[in-house]
Amino acid sequence: MVDFATLLDRFAKAVHHNDGAGLASLFTADGIYDDGFYGEYSGREAIAAMLGHFHETGTDYRWDFLDPLSDGRIGYARYRFSYVSKVPGSEGKPVVLEGTSFFTFQDDMIARYCEVFDRGLALVQQDFPAERIKKVLVKAAARQNAGAECQQHLKRFAPP
Repeated sequence: MVDFATLLDRFAKAVHHNDGAGLASLFTADGIYDDGFYGEYSGREAIAAMLGHFHETGTDYRWDFLDPLSDGRIGYARYRFSYVSKVPGSEGKPVVLEGTSFFTFQDDMIARYCEVFDRGLALVQQDFPAERIKKVLVKAAARQNAGAECQQHLKRFAPP
């Protein structure tokens, strides 16, 4: 059975230290990291590269997982995540996010990670202009609504 608390600690430390190989080692060979900003990354090499991209756009990362729950098959944890932006035009701006992480496990490893948080709050903290925030949120809504589960909801509103 997955030692969820230990896994979360290793996950957070890998992100903080920009240890792509360490983060990727927590995933199955074909594991998926579905990032709320950057999208879905499949496989250890892609996950390690994604973490490198995190550190190109921010610094001084801290990830606190709160109230973790797991039955060994799946796991949930609230989180508080912070960093200092390195995004051009937003350099030096601190950002704090609160959200929820969802993990699916296979053989004591992460098969899939995804998260839910308010992207708009992160963008506002970096002083992004309204049109840029809208562009990010429109893209996120389209990605969400393209999924089969959301399509089941949306088809109720289609004209007969």
